[in-house]
Amino acid sequence: RGFVAEAWPALTRLGLAAGADPARLSFERDAVAAAHRGDIVQESAPERIELKQALLGRIDAALPPERVIASSTSGFTVSAMQTRMRHPERLVVGHPFNPPHIIPLVEVVGGGRTSEAAVDWAMAFYAAVGKHPIHIRKEIPGHVANRLQMALWREVVHLVGEGVVSVADVDAAIALGPGLRWAIMGPALTFHLAGGTGGMAHFLDHFGAFTETRWAELGSPKLTPALAQALIEGVAAEAGGRSIAELAAARDTSLLDILAVLAKPAVAR
Repeated sequence: RGFVAEAWPALTRLGLAAGADPARLSFERDAVAAAHRGDIVQESAPERIELKQALLGRIDAALPPERVIASSTSGFTVSAMQTRMRHPERLVVGHPFNPPHIIPLVEVVGGGRTSEAAVDWAMAFYAAVGKHPIHIRKEIPGHVANRLQMALWREVVHLVGEGVVSVADVDAAIALGPGLRWAIMGPALTFHLAGGTGGMAHFLDHFGAFTETRWAELGSPKLTPALAQALIEGVAAEAGGRSIAELAAARDTSLLDILAVLAKPAVAR
């Protein structure tokens, strides 16, 4: 209930359906009892595979076979979670991105035994409630968005560890540089623009060899105690005494502003 109260102003700004009211929400301590009430089940248990397998098995056994079950897992594959289900064809990954009530992205992934109908239904459902679902066509640990984050984070840690840049400055390098462009279009379309009138074809022809050289130079750091401490001290200095709650509130307000800009015709997807 506390999370709902905190999220409601942001949800109101994003736009609520007619009659939406926190008082209409109900809460159950038992997962199976809660699962009976919806048209879709969004499982968001802690990231422990044994726990998810057992919980999904219980929910699966209690529901009609046509009911879609989506897991919010950020890393596990569907196939790893289907092992105790009698109807594994109904399970998909429906991975939202934090903060999930604001960020539009939802990654939808099917498993080895997931039906196409379940994937299609989940894609349509998330789109209908205002999200932007993307279909991950092949199972891979971490899906797509988190793998992209981890690739960038690896180089951030490497650069800090090598003394190339401070934590605050490496954050600024993204937030005040390519991150601004990425809010409008992703890396592929950004580099398509970088190719000028020749687009991506010219970009690859002109910068392909340069890109491969830079890839070969990227770091693969180890999180030693000293490096971990440098990161901890660096973000503390950058935060400047602001609490986690204050930082999250500032982030969420800015995200809502960005989404409002992106909704305008000039930049709408």
